[in-house]
Amino acid sequence: MRIDKYLANMGVGTRKEVKDYISKGFILINGEVVKKATQQINENEDKIEYKNQEIIYKPYIYLMLNKPQGVISATKDYSKTVIDLLEEKYQNKDIFPVGRLDKDTEGFLLLTNDGKLAHELLSPKKKVNKKYFARVEKGLKKEDIQVFENGVYLDKENYLTKPAKLEILSDNEAYITIQEGKYHQVKRMFHAVDNSVIYLKRISMGELSLDENLKLGEYRELTDEEINLLKGE
Repeated sequence: MRIDKYLANMGVGTRKEVKDYISKGFILINGEVVKKATQQINENEDKIEYKNQEIIYKPYIYLMLNKPQGVISATKDYSKTVIDLLEEKYQNKDIFPVGRLDKDTEGFLLLTNDGKLAHELLSPKKKVNKKYFARVEKGLKKEDIQVFENGVYLDKENYLTKPAKLEILSDNEAYITIQEGKYHQVKRMFHAVDNSVIYLKRISMGELSLDENLKLGEYRELTDEEINLLKGE
């Protein structure tokens, strides 16, 4: 891999900025000053330093995004996507959203380039909980809890959802936890009990909860501990 591409991928700067750092002698490979941006490296063996700080190779990126309304959970679309919210240093890393949140749904969305982990998190067989906060139009009833627990029939797919947990917080607010991700599933489950969702926010996936310090549209990289939580380690 070229040294300028490697450093850009590791978030040191844009390709243009990296070339400037190289011209100023800020980049070392195995203790020697890099002279050309085209110099090839072995990212698994060579020691790369920027201003005397070692740049460790990370093949995968994991981002927690507090998704705002009006943004599409996709890599490309005619409308604004979650990828459009990212800084340039993340744009060339083949990052994609793990699952989807509806355009008008807010909250926790994981973005990564780790296809294996994404498959694990989305597979119904793995029974990964996805918890949402919902505000609905009509008053919630205790009987709704059992309806969700029994599963709701989705006629379009001819499918009975897996048991879901409904926790009623107030007359028209609740938490709902599901292990699937069918099209508009949460909204359709409430529709099955003659209700309509007027606000929906995902607050957790698996054992990992949305960072309350992240404002809508903000994101950050996961810590090693958080990555392990997602992996069930």
